[in-house]
Formats: sequence, structure tokens, C-alpha cells
Amino acid sequence: MWNERYSKAGYLFGTEPAQFLLDHQAYLTAGAKALAVADGEGRNSVYMAEQGLDVVAMDGSHIAVAKARALAMARGVDVAFHEADIARWDWTKGQYDLVVAVFIQFVGPTQRDQIFAGMKHTLKPGGVLMLHGYTPEQIALGTGGPPQAENMYTAPMLQQAFDDFEMLELRAYERHVDEGEGHSGTSALIDLVARKPA
Repeated sequence: MWNERYSKAGYLFGTEPAQFLLDHQAYLTAGAKALAVADGEGRNSVYMAEQGLDVVAMDGSHIAVAKARALAMARGVDVAFHEADIARWDWTKGQYDLVVAVFIQFVGPTQRDQIFAGMKHTLKPGGVLMLHGYTPEQIALGTGGPPQAENMYTAPMLQQAFDDFEMLELRAYERHVDEGEGHSGTSALIDLVARKPA
């Protein structure tokens, strides 16, 4: 499915970073080692590399990864891109200072719990997790994301999933999003920024 979506000309979600990253740029520390989860066509990983981070990015679509490599080359930055099934990704313990996951709501609750556990495991002590996605209200808006309510995030669900982390921010809100044709229009969003205990 994703190869088919990404096979169209251009960049489905644009080439500029998610507004979420711009809003939280204070966490993008130059020299930090970062993982971009299910990074698609590279807009977020490339932006992080432009800020001086040492970035690893993974996605399951070989077409998306090829576009991401082209974007990194065009912007003159290095990103370690991997074509990988998120269900089989090696969440090696304590590898990253920062883990970023933007709009990864293509999985249901069971696999989501496994991915959340993996992201927590692969963070270094004191590392920061940044998660950005949709709330269930997004389904009625229809401006991006999957149609499955169970794939969406709520504040209580994220609070429970990351109750062993220091909660730096947890906020649900609506905003106009203009991030390529894949995310366009008024959107019901939620941001999580949390720190792993040192």
C-alpha cells in the first residue's frame, strides 16, 4: 500500500518538516543521535540532520526511502536511511538521545504497544521521545490519517503508555495543517514529549 501511495510524482507529505518539529526545535540538539521512526520520504529526518543531529531513519517503503535519499542529497546532509519493516526493527537498547515519531498511526493497538515499547527501550537514559499524531476527532475532519478510531491517540492513553517517563508535554489541539496532499486542512492533533528516566 505504501509503495503505491509513494509512487506518485512529488512528495506526498511535502519536503518541509512537520510543524511539530518546528514547534519543538529546542529538543533538536546538534550532535545528538536521533531515530526517525517510519520516516516516509525523509522530510523530518533531513530537517533534523540540517540542525546538526546524527540521524538514523527507517521506513518500510523502498520508494519512500529512495525519495528520502534524494532529498538528503539535494539538501547536502547525511542521514542513515534503512528500508525496514517496523514490526521487525531492531530496537537496540539505549542507542538514541532522541526518538521522533510523526504520524505513525497506520498500526492498530497491539502493534502500537510493541512499537511504543521499542521506542522506549532504544532511548538512552535521559533521552527524549517526541510523538505527534491524531486524536479520534480527526476521523470526522477527514484531512489525513487512517479511518480507524482505534489507531488514534488520546491524552489518557498516552499518559498511561508513558507513565514511566517524565511528561514534558502532552497536548491535544486543532490546527490547520498544510503538509503536502497527504495532510491538508483543519486537523485534530496531539503532541507528546517525554523524557526517559536517567
